Amino acid sequence: MPDSESQDSAPGIGRSAFTQVPIEIVVAVGRARPLVRDLLKLQRESVLPLDRRVEDPVELFVGDRLIARGVLEELEDDQAGQMAVRLTEVADLSNGL
Repeated sequence: MPDSESQDSAPGIGRSAFTQVPIEIVVAVGRARPLVRDLLKLQRESVLPLDRRVEDPVELFVGDRLIARGVLEELEDDQAGQMAVRLTEVADLSNGL
């Protein structure tokens, strides 16, 4: 019987090859649930309240899976103005996404 790795991938391609594939992480600062009528009224300079406070952690998602939480920071020196996330909690990803 073939091992599970050869069933999950093409011949000659090990699981470690997939660790080199880029993945998109979405950083969510909050959510809004406006009524459709309120959404239709939005225009430039409108304010859309979120369900979070400024000091609350942001959430990091891969697809719909929450993988971590953290706080927003600004990078310094030659990358000043660039945002980053300092992780404060990380999900156990040892069994995959």
